[in-house]
Amino acid sequence: MHFLHHIAEHRRSAMCVAVVMQLVSVELTQAQASRAVTTKTKSQVVSVTTRSPDRAIVLTLDIAARGVDDGHLTMSIRARGSTIVAASSLGLDLDEGGPLGAGLRLQTVRRRTHDGVVTGLIGKTSRARDHYNETVVAFEEVSGRHRRLDVIVRAFNDGVAFRYRIPEQRGLTAVTITQERTRLVLDPQSDSYVLPRVNYTTSYEGYYTVGPIGVLPADTLLALPILVHPPRGPWVAVTEADLTNYAGLYLTPLRGAAGTLESRLAPWSSDTRVKVRTALPMTTPWRLFMIADAPARMIESNLVTLLNPPSVIADPSWIHPGKTTFPWWNDYVMPDTTFRSGLNTETAKYYIDFCAEHGIAYHTLDGFEDLAWYGGRIDPGDSIPDVTRARPGLDLPEVLRYAKSKGVKIRAWMHWRALRPQLDTALARYERMGIEGIMVDFMDHDDQDMVGFYHDVLAKAAAHHLTVIFHGAYKPTGLSRTYPNLMTVEAVLGLEYDKFSDSRGVTPSHELIVPFVRMLAGPLDFHQGGFRYATSADFRTTYTGPRVIGTRARTLATYIVYEDYMPMMADAPSSYRGQTGLDFLAGIPTAWDETRILTGDIGHVITAARRRGRTWYVGSMTDSSARRVAIPLRFLGSGRFNAEIFADSLGASPTSPASLASVLASPHHECRVATARDTIHARLREAGGHAIRFTPEGVAARPC
Repeated sequence: MHFLHHIAEHRRSAMCVAVVMQLVSVELTQAQASRAVTTKTKSQVVSVTTRSPDRAIVLTLDIAARGVDDGHLTMSIRARGSTIVAASSLGLDLDEGGPLGAGLRLQTVRRRTHDGVVTGLIGKTSRARDHYNETVVAFEEVSGRHRRLDVIVRAFNDGVAFRYRIPEQRGLTAVTITQERTRLVLDPQSDSYVLPRVNYTTSYEGYYTVGPIGVLPADTLLALPILVHPPRGPWVAVTEADLTNYAGLYLTPLRGAAGTLESRLAPWSSDTRVKVRTALPMTTPWRLFMIADAPARMIESNLVTLLNPPSVIADPSWIHPGKTTFPWWNDYVMPDTTFRSGLNTETAKYYIDFCAEHGIAYHTLDGFEDLAWYGGRIDPGDSIPDVTRARPGLDLPEVLRYAKSKGVKIRAWMHWRALRPQLDTALARYERMGIEGIMVDFMDHDDQDMVGFYHDVLAKAAAHHLTVIFHGAYKPTGLSRTYPNLMTVEAVLGLEYDKFSDSRGVTPSHELIVPFVRMLAGPLDFHQGGFRYATSADFRTTYTGPRVIGTRARTLATYIVYEDYMPMMADAPSSYRGQTGLDFLAGIPTAWDETRILTGDIGHVITAARRRGRTWYVGSMTDSSARRVAIPLRFLGSGRFNAEIFADSLGASPTSPASLASVLASPHHECRVATARDTIHARLREAGGHAIRFTPEGVAARPC
């Protein structure tokens, strides 16, 4: 299905809310609430349960009715008959009256069921079922200021989420949150995949730690998402959704309580005691638990997206996902030219010509040798340059004119410190100039102020018909549903780390943890597209013209495996021209109608199948071990398909590094006819890959 067809469908769907909806809403008085909950009289605990539509997942809120824990609020989660999160305390620390989470009594319970279809999405699917049971539980303090707190729970068939809400109330119109006291009591023997951080100044770019959750050092700051597999029961991933006017959430192992994680919020830079200041009513982001029997199923989930508000862009027809060049990654390697490469008009036209030749939608103006395209240093410090004026030697009006004549659109990278003081004027001018979108970099925070800046950028960019990429960023939280002009977010250790001398580079195993952990939060920009290769043994980081570990077939597969609505083709045009697989790569869509994960073993192997219209793409990647992957084609449905296949070149490896690099860059290329009854047996070499395009017979496609 063509992307513009999605737009038409999006309009018909009345802003993403389908008519297929069933709502059941019940509001209970305090007396009625006692009959709607389970009362454990022996332990004097009142419980409110919320079950998924298929009843396999249940979140229980418990509140002690008598005894030493009077009014103490806890939460637990069970799935498939196993306890995933044992009784865990909830609450918020407020300046206004102290902790809020104990000394409570149940007031009301409201329930509803929602079953709808959200359409017009840009990403892993173009539509998604939005089916959940929701419970809103209202509490009030027994004494003191009688503050009120609501806990909202939504249970889906593939996970459960809750959030706090402080309603506006007498004597309390604003709050200062100094900490969130959400705890998660997990089985300490659970396997875990976590991203430790040194502090809250972070771009989420790191290697994952793998091991039992119970042996993590106390007070280690863990960025979300985290992935956990208890000894008994399904997998669970923890992250947050709808991060709005709040601070980013982290978790940390609690000292003296193996397996227990406690929440931490990114602090204000001006007052680290303060995490959130806001007027009432206020609602926290969703605390989301994705649950599945295998982590591959979580990749298919749309829960992070669904837990965000619908799109605020009435007519999104101007938004076009696609690929972009990004010269910074290869350090402007241009051996096939006679002029000096860099931030100049000739280099920009050279890239525009390459984009036009191969159907690449976008070229990005970025930086070179610590200089930004708009002049000044990459980090401007206190000297704020005009981000709408190009540095000497780069004739921006001529570049934009030339790009338009070639059917290529121009994007502009910038440091956030340079953009923020001139956000309104710069975005308005970009629209008048014909710049398509912006890449904002180096934020490295997710405190309340920075979260607000993200929303401000997206809203104002949308008003000026500009798309946005965030680099040096915090993890996605589903904001692309509300602002579909958000194309992608970095927040990952990607292939730029193959450049840096203080890095060990991007290992095949890391590349196969990323889809099962980081990608659960949303799209990721990975600096993809390296067309120069090395084995793990031969790899060395190189700033100019870096190599990547793996094979050409693996590179092609990453564009299918990784979710990214505006991925880079980050290598140099001279590395791409005349190379096997270039046309295939340029033709891979970046937004999909359907996604299925056919094979998934975290850290080891993945096979993803994604559909656009009637055409399917399948990509496989392996770790440092060669392996065979069986790919049953049942997903194709009826009919015959032309299968274009790029597979690893096999056989003995040459001893010469140059010869070996040539083998890695020379995939086996073939075409065959396939049906849903067939199985393709892919052979992947070490750090290898496999990529296929299935086109229905009779549908025009590039010749094999």
